[in-house]
Amino acid sequence: MLSSLVSNGRLQTSDQSELITPWWSFTKTVLAATALSLVRDGLTGLDAPILDQPFTLRQLLRHEAGLADYGELAEYHFAVTNNESAWSADEMMQRLDGAQLRYSPGTGWRYSNVGYMLIGRLIERLTDLSLDDAVSQRALTPLGMLNVRFAKTRIDLQTVYPENTSNYDPAWVFHGLLTGPVSQAALFLDRLLSGYLLSDGLLREMQEARTLGGPIPGRPWLTTGYGLGVMQGSVGDGFSLCGHTGCGPGSVIAVYRTCDGNTPVCCAAFGADISEGCVETFVAGQLKQYLRQEG
Repeated sequence: MLSSLVSNGRLQTSDQSELITPWWSFTKTVLAATALSLVRDGLTGLDAPILDQPFTLRQLLRHEAGLADYGELAEYHFAVTNNESAWSADEMMQRLDGAQLRYSPGTGWRYSNVGYMLIGRLIERLTDLSLDDAVSQRALTPLGMLNVRFAKTRIDLQTVYPENTSNYDPAWVFHGLLTGPVSQAALFLDRLLSGYLLSDGLLREMQEARTLGGPIPGRPWLTTGYGLGVMQGSVGDGFSLCGHTGCGPGSVIAVYRTCDGNTPVCCAAFGADISEGCVETFVAGQLKQYLRQEG
């Protein structure tokens, strides 16, 4: 397990945390931060319909837009397992019947990578930049992330840990796949939630979660919710975490932050050939242990 812990803005531990890893769905948190920077600058609003669609940016960010997800397609899983090249976005949407909403926006919840693909397109349209440049200029660079990149081809994954990741076509992540050190993931979330990029008001909006349910077997959560690009939930002993878990072929990343009094602490962990519950439980345990020692 690779891990990194940040407390009061400073790295406290770094266990091989400079190895480059895929960030999987932690990329959604970075995309959300980028999109909220557009709201900050008055380029769009959270609650105005976007892209000539019946849903809003808030609904996309919180998975409430009514969209389906390609993860429900058996042929998607077959293709990924067999190391096939990714479909085009148009082919994916056709196979999914992705233009057909599954429920009226705002009335339900369904995790959707498609929604974050649309957020990426909105970012490009409003900034007149490629997604790479927009995310770099608006989120990564302002928060001091200098070694985080989008992987677009198998070649981009040849130097990424673990080695078997290089067989995977990162274009299967239709909203984009960021790669970077685990330490950078921890620092990004800590600096983001510390207010270095967004106003207090936008950070409150980001962390206002839709409550999703109770305990999940095999995972540390006692309650679960989803905000604007962040997962939230309680893990017992009075601790609530905010961040995101990401899963891909053969590996998992979990990046979460909590605050006990005036001591904010963030932990990122990455594991190969391990369940998401194991990595989340490790992160929750590290955060609890550190705060108890400090207390």
